[in-house]
Amino acid sequence: MTHHPQRGIRALHTDTTVTVYQAYAPSIGVPAARDGRFPPAWKRDRMTWIKPSFLWMMYRCGWGLKQDQETVLAVEITREGFDWALRHACLSHYAPGLHTDQAAWKSALRRAPARVQWDPERDVHLNPLPYRSLQLGLAGEAAGRYADEWTVSVTDVTPLAHQIHALVRAGDTATAERLLPKERAYPTTPRALAHLGGATA
Repeated sequence: MTHHPQRGIRALHTDTTVTVYQAYAPSIGVPAARDGRFPPAWKRDRMTWIKPSFLWMMYRCGWGLKQDQETVLAVEITREGFDWALRHACLSHYAPGLHTDQAAWKSALRRAPARVQWDPERDVHLNPLPYRSLQLGLAGEAAGRYADEWTVSVTDVTPLAHQIHALVRAGDTATAERLLPKERAYPTTPRALAHLGGATA
């Protein structure tokens, strides 16, 4: 049985890139996948949330069936950029063991170009699992870097989402699980995630 830390990063990654997921209306998602970059209509002044967990994205977008989330994108970004965002991120909620007090946390959150939430990972039926998955929110400088510097490729994986969903609905869980992206522990250190309350055993 595979051991998963309570708050660890699992992702599809190579030596130089990591894949994260987002879902958009077709007006954003289709041109992004076609051109390999986000279109002008993508707002760089708004916070955008990226998720290394395919199944958490499926939970969030309802397998690409929710309104304005019909196009599911796999966005391959540089590990250098992803690591930068983690280093400059602040936990999205106050944690007494990590922050001196609420005022210090609020001050850090205002300054941070990225923020982190740890949400229950999901199984193929989208039920919560006993360990958590990273959500990374990017704003300001981080959002601009994500769109204009870190993005290596953008792929429309909506057909894959629909295929896996159909197999789950048909009761063929084993085949559905074989089609999932091969997410594995992302190489980082407990110290690198300590300010985010991550990588606990």
